[in-house]
Amino acid sequence: MAIIKSGKVVIVLQGRHAGKKAVVVKTFDESSTSSDRRYSHCLIAGMARNPRKVTRGMSKKKVEKRTRQMKPFIKYMNVRHVFPTRYVVDMDLKKAVDESDLTNPEKKVNVKKYLKKVFEERYLNQKNVTSEKKAAGSNYFFQKLRF
Repeated sequence: MAIIKSGKVVIVLQGRHAGKKAVVVKTFDESSTSSDRRYSHCLIAGMARNPRKVTRGMSKKKVEKRTRQMKPFIKYMNVRHVFPTRYVVDMDLKKAVDESDLTNPEKKVNVKKYLKKVFEERYLNQKNVTSEKKAAGSNYFFQKLRF
């Protein structure tokens, strides 16, 4: 539990998004007051569909179109069903995600749209990251997992 903290890049091991990368937004202990989840779990936001490959010879219009291919997801997940990596991302997703909005389907769509905007902004401005460690984390997060 101490390894999985907010901002940590994880790989989802179970479910529909198995094999996809995600960022931990918030972690919850076993002793949390929620009655539906009596196990250690975390709220993760990830990439259901990664941005397409971009090369130097492509025009700005084509690069923009290929980055818009991203599709985010947000989900509560058991801690045992995620695999923490060594990478950390400095995206502040706690402000982007309000837990009360996740229960309502219409509000969840708006949260996903905002997440897509945050992910696109970070993807296009990877050179403006504060530290080298977090730059490597965001670079890793946006690459498709090869296995």
